[in-house]
Amino acid sequence: MGSCLSSEAPAAGDGPAAWRKRRHGSREGAAAGAGAAGGGGKKLPGGAGEMTEDELARVPGRLCGKGASAVACLHTQQGRKGTNQDAMVVWESFNSSDSIFCGVFDGHGPYGHFVAKKVRDSLPVKLRTQWQTSANGGSSPHQNGSINSEETGSIVDDEWGDGDDTEKLPEMFLPLKQSYLKAFKLMDKELKLLPTVDCFCSGSTAVTLVKQGLDLVIGNLGDSRAIMGTRDASNNLTALQLTVDLKPNLPREAARIQQCKGRVFALQDEPEVARVWLPNNDSPGLAMARAFGDFCLKDYGLISVPEISYRRLTEKDEFIILATDGVWDVLSNKEAVDIVASAPSRATAARALVDCAVRSWRLKFPTSKSDDCAVVCLFLGHEKSADSVQGSEPNVETAEPTMEVSSSTQDSSAGVDEDIADAGMHVSSAVHISEATLQHSTTLREVDEIVPVDEPTASKEPGRCGSARSLADCISTNEEEEWSALEGVTRVNSLLNLPRLLSGDKRSTSWRKRR
Repeated sequence: MGSCLSSEAPAAGDGPAAWRKRRHGSREGAAAGAGAAGGGGKKLPGGAGEMTEDELARVPGRLCGKGASAVACLHTQQGRKGTNQDAMVVWESFNSSDSIFCGVFDGHGPYGHFVAKKVRDSLPVKLRTQWQTSANGGSSPHQNGSINSEETGSIVDDEWGDGDDTEKLPEMFLPLKQSYLKAFKLMDKELKLLPTVDCFCSGSTAVTLVKQGLDLVIGNLGDSRAIMGTRDASNNLTALQLTVDLKPNLPREAARIQQCKGRVFALQDEPEVARVWLPNNDSPGLAMARAFGDFCLKDYGLISVPEISYRRLTEKDEFIILATDGVWDVLSNKEAVDIVASAPSRATAARALVDCAVRSWRLKFPTSKSDDCAVVCLFLGHEKSADSVQGSEPNVETAEPTMEVSSSTQDSSAGVDEDIADAGMHVSSAVHISEATLQHSTTLREVDEIVPVDEPTASKEPGRCGSARSLADCISTNEEEEWSALEGVTRVNSLLNLPRLLSGDKRSTSWRKRR
């Protein structure tokens, strides 16, 4: 959900004229696209599986605004930084009558709200199309963006070298996993080629799941998170984290970024937050190691390859929570599980969690502008009580229109190697992740290659949190003023600085065409 401060150093990319032109052009294009979105007939590119926005809106069992169904509920609340850049979706009967897709998307940067909503609308369609194609034994209709056999083979071989583990996986997993990888690659490529939204310094996370029967497959990108409420041997409700927050403080993520000449370090006033920076420019300061968009960093180690995991559900598993970091920054996994479990009804569980997160922001960080919060709760039980749908809010979207986006996913890196130590979980990585990695206490000191910065001795500026400037104000600044981060505690900012391109910069003026 990022915000930016102006920066003075040159960055890799276009010259200043092209950069300004692209920025202003994308603003105009965004407005034009917003108007087109209201028309309802705009196509969402996706090859043979493309759908218009009207068709998406009419899909039975698909929710993308605040509301609830018999098995899921959704809620979001805008933070105090301006436009709500979070998006969410639940799609029942996704690929079959017993399958469901859920996703939460956290945008950052000047146009992060457009990116998040585009990913919300386009990614599930691409995934379903790829999955159906794979199930039919045919080749993908998206030949120009599909992962070739060598890439897919290397990913599968690296992650599933143990034949015994592979044999335990259900038949649906490997086709769905490959469909996930292809869909994410296509999504990022579509974002890169989109003419109406500038994704150079804007992007989005994605934490998604597909549940089919008792099989659960999760695709994760960025620092949003999925957890599960499940019963232990003593029948106590516990929190089980299903994903790893893919941040630059993870050793393998930092190593990949540094191998690509990107830099990873924390600022003095937030030593616990590792960020990604350009090689010769103190920007953009992205607080995650994987994301859609953010093409200014895609040549320097940022990737859009998701981490795919599988779990076989049991009768002890009660519900799954998908949420953006606005929730996890102030609530622990156990607190979130307890809040959902104690909600008056299923329909109000997501709202209860968001409300608690908002209150926690005010209590824990009174001088900080609270982050946007979005939550999807998926209930795994079969009972369908009447109150599960009565308290739901209308399935209406927030006022922001959805923009058309194109994405270009980076090839999979050899660094995808983590294990979540859970008996039922198989994760697409081979490096053991300690319990500390799954908690908020991950710090820069976990990355051996990076020298941690000492705490500053000087006190922070007293008036820093007093600004009432909104994100819209920041975006609408004049041509000579850089889009800047909202003043306040920087922990709510996924992105700190936009690169400023000086007149002496003679690099390529066509970043969209670079492969």
